[in-house]
Amino acid sequence: MRVTVIGTGYVGTVTGACLAYLGHRVTCVDTDEAKIAKLRRGETPIYEPHLPELLELAAGRGGIDFATELAGPVAESDVIFIAVGTPPLATGEADLSYLSAAAHGIGAAMDGSRYRVVVNKSTVPVGSGNLVETLVREGIAEASPAGHRGIDFGVASNPEFLREGCAVADSLYPDRIVVGAGDARTLELMRELYRPLVAQNFPPPPGAPRPASMGEVKLLAATLTSAEMIKYAANAFLAMKIGFANEIANICERVGAEAPEVMAGMGLDSRIGARFLNPGVGWGGSCFGKDIRALLHTAMEYGYEGKLLRASLEVNAAQRQMVVQKLQEKLFILKGRTIGLLGLAFKPDTDDLRDAPSLYLAERLLQMDARVRAYDPVAMAACREQRPDLKIRYSESALELAEDADALVVVTEWREFANLDLEQLAHAMTTPIMVDGRNLFSPAEAIAAGFDYTGVGRCPRPRTAASRPRRQAVG
Repeated sequence: MRVTVIGTGYVGTVTGACLAYLGHRVTCVDTDEAKIAKLRRGETPIYEPHLPELLELAAGRGGIDFATELAGPVAESDVIFIAVGTPPLATGEADLSYLSAAAHGIGAAMDGSRYRVVVNKSTVPVGSGNLVETLVREGIAEASPAGHRGIDFGVASNPEFLREGCAVADSLYPDRIVVGAGDARTLELMRELYRPLVAQNFPPPPGAPRPASMGEVKLLAATLTSAEMIKYAANAFLAMKIGFANEIANICERVGAEAPEVMAGMGLDSRIGARFLNPGVGWGGSCFGKDIRALLHTAMEYGYEGKLLRASLEVNAAQRQMVVQKLQEKLFILKGRTIGLLGLAFKPDTDDLRDAPSLYLAERLLQMDARVRAYDPVAMAACREQRPDLKIRYSESALELAEDADALVVVTEWREFANLDLEQLAHAMTTPIMVDGRNLFSPAEAIAAGFDYTGVGRCPRPRTAASRPRRQAVG
């Protein structure tokens, strides 16, 4: 099939690459000429493991092109995905200006040569399917005032459930495919598009092996409105699950229980499951906060107050401040202290800093006149570019970060951090204090290495490092 994907961010680029790898002919369109130039050179505008290799393979299978003009690709396509950004406005509602421009442009480029499906892949407010249909029809009418009645199309909602850092695997081996459509013809075209994905009869690409337990993928057909709601409800529930784990962890600290043990016991219940029960410094990224606020705004429009949704935002904000409080408990005065942040990205295997806990911590610590350092294996360049206002000193290694520091905070659970030589880090520090915001390390091992260690939801242990004399920095 011929496919156009509008937007070359995380969702658009990964969707285009995966559909081309499955054998479809794909054109990715974006008005950002720099992004398109990069993609044409075989470079990706985002950091995502295995995506460059998949793009190369896709070019040799179905084929993938990149363009800045919309009209030609739309005219030739059977399916057109809208995967543009829907950033939050100050009110919490989603900014639909990019979506509106894309839908109007699609209509203007259509003709009567074939039946097409316009697919909302962007996370959009409930009811946006109706809006997109109206905008497409308006684009058709303005471009073809005499012949617009002969142009036939359908609208579908096909929300994405990608995790940054795992987007390729999540696209090729999804838990489910959700398609919202108002008519059988649209649904059938979407079933045909996803037939290889449902059957799982394609060869797995290198770097993204098919899970051993993988069978046929369930394609759930729903109404347009239900499909839109599924996306928001799923993200809101995951955010609430993380928030619940953090609430329980905070209580564990006070009563002397071990949060990891409590979460393991809860996760064995098949009704709950172990995933997203990891207490820490809270969630970040572009989705959870934005989607919860958009859902809250929708609820308010219909006269309903989403109390659990609002509580999820409040718990997450408080969890970030918890790290500052732990530092104050250890160091008392933070003015003039040097704090090292292990990790900047909101999660491992990405350079995404949107709503990253690290940025909140850096801002708060700098406000308190602390000296902030940071080391991240991938995201430092992005942080320098996006937040030049933050007076962070960037380190080239974890060891350099620790040199003469008063405390380290584990913010991102990069795999390479789990293999650090803790004794070497502790020895390099002025005071070997660690606030493990991801419970990455074993408390016993960290304490044995010389750290005054504090995790999240970990019950107090004897702090062998506390009696160690403060080492004076030289120079």
